[in-house]
Amino acid sequence: MELQVIWFVLIAVLFIAYFFLEGFDFGVGILMPFISRDNVDRRVTLNTIGPFWDANEVWLITAGGAMFAAFPHWYATLFSGFYLPLFLILLALIVRAVGFEFRGKHNTDWWRRTADQFIFWGSLLPPFLWGVALTNIVMGLPIGADMNFRGGLLGLLKPYALLGGLAATCLFTLHGALFLTLRTTDDMKARAETIARRMWLPTGAVLLLFAVLGYWQTVLFEGLGLVPGTLPMLTILSFVAGYFALGLKRNTVAFAATGLTIALGTAVVFAGLFPQVMPSSLDPDYSLTIYNASSSQLTLKVMTFVAIIFVPVVLAYQAWSYYVFRQRVTRDAIPRH
Repeated sequence: MELQVIWFVLIAVLFIAYFFLEGFDFGVGILMPFISRDNVDRRVTLNTIGPFWDANEVWLITAGGAMFAAFPHWYATLFSGFYLPLFLILLALIVRAVGFEFRGKHNTDWWRRTADQFIFWGSLLPPFLWGVALTNIVMGLPIGADMNFRGGLLGLLKPYALLGGLAATCLFTLHGALFLTLRTTDDMKARAETIARRMWLPTGAVLLLFAVLGYWQTVLFEGLGLVPGTLPMLTILSFVAGYFALGLKRNTVAFAATGLTIALGTAVVFAGLFPQVMPSSLDPDYSLTIYNASSSQLTLKVMTFVAIIFVPVVLAYQAWSYYVFRQRVTRDAIPRH
């Protein structure tokens, strides 16, 4: 297999891991104001993702670094064309981190409420903006022969792209609700189950509308037998299976199903684009592919050697952290003062 293909697949896997893992802690942050009844509940909610949220962001850093080194033209065009949305994502992640780290540093209601707002908005904006950005990519972008983006911010705010942002936000929020059913107890667990049940059908309706319109709005279905068939059907089946699993009180299966929906949905994007990475709406010949956007063979060989050594280390560390902090979080474990 060509090294360009290997690194395209690896970057896809890194984004899948990021959306799967960061998806549920975004969802938890979004739900915190609605599922919590008092400050103890909010502490319980935050403690469910406390050991994981910053480690989950490592996958985004790794994906960005891999893109920069393996496909520098892809990285340059993406970050120049989506400069403002990506800047807002970064700003939201910074604000969110400030909320997590400083919430307990001062014992006043005003301080805690401010930190809670940081966490909520810092969790809400990134999934929406990621949905908008990925939808724009699969719709095609005004990229010229010089590989430069020739559009503007308003051109990214198309109705279908905004629908993509809404779909990602709804799915991540549902994913977070199911995560809370696995990490909390008693009333908090029951409220998380209720939210998940109430969200499932509206989320499914948004995803269905997004998928149907995608047949006409995106480049994913142009001559690719794989995309119209296996992957989209598996994505739909995983989402439907999660609904029935939740009804049977199989919360672990339901959580795995929404996670699989996120993973397969991301795989549909990358499989549908291949071998393109950023299709041009001006002229198909101007599209960036894994070949005209890649680094030299020597660079890709060195990166492959490094990845073989360090990716298993990252996987082992993160698996160990989830094992260590596998217990549910209870109200009794939160100091009342």
